Amino acid sequence: MLPPGLRIYAIGDIHGCLHLLEDLWERIREDARQNPAEEHVEIFLGDYIDRGPNSYGVIEALSTPPLPGWQRLCLRGNHEQLLLGFLEAPSSLEFWRQNGALETLASYAVDVTRTRDMSQAEAVAEEFTSKLPPHHVAFLRNLPVYASIGQYFFVHAGVKPGVPLDRQRQEEMLWIRDAFLYSDMDFGKVVVHGHTPVERPQHRKNRINVDTGAYLTGRLSCAVLEGDSVRFL
Repeated sequence: MLPPGLRIYAIGDIHGCLHLLEDLWERIREDARQNPAEEHVEIFLGDYIDRGPNSYGVIEALSTPPLPGWQRLCLRGNHEQLLLGFLEAPSSLEFWRQNGALETLASYAVDVTRTRDMSQAEAVAEEFTSKLPPHHVAFLRNLPVYASIGQYFFVHAGVKPGVPLDRQRQEEMLWIRDAFLYSDMDFGKVVVHGHTPVERPQHRKNRINVDTGAYLTGRLSCAVLEGDSVRFL
């Protein structure tokens, strides 16, 4: 149960699809106009970058203030962690490259032809750092890994079954899949997550998945949580 008057819009993985984010924002605003609530909170569940065409635009949009009277909370996804890891250790470029780095780097006007040669990783990191706006860096570095509100626990990938929510490790919360997805355990709260694409949003007794594979399907989804009700946009 959420506190009376509070409505949460929990948005799944965007992966550089700025146009889908803008479209979903319009639907969220229209939903709020048609169904007024005292308090509106947007919670983004991570993976704003990689794979899609406009990671720069997505980070720029999310790092700007929300509409007056609205609150916005952006959580960290494993892809944001990959980017931060690359800035700290350019030798990790190959792993990030396998997970969509080229699209992100290109959106920041970085010369991606040099990524084919791992000896150029340091140079790529230097160029990327020079083109990352300071407010994008601050946004990425300050992303929390989870949030807990009412009966819900918001996190990118999920949680490790059998471990109390306040003792979860960051690695699991950013990367876990099967052990979490196939568990019917009561996690203590309903876990709202993304990370693993599904055809339609899933509502299970112990979790809600809103990652509908935006960059592949053209569908960006969100869960609308209010009181003890759950619906989807």
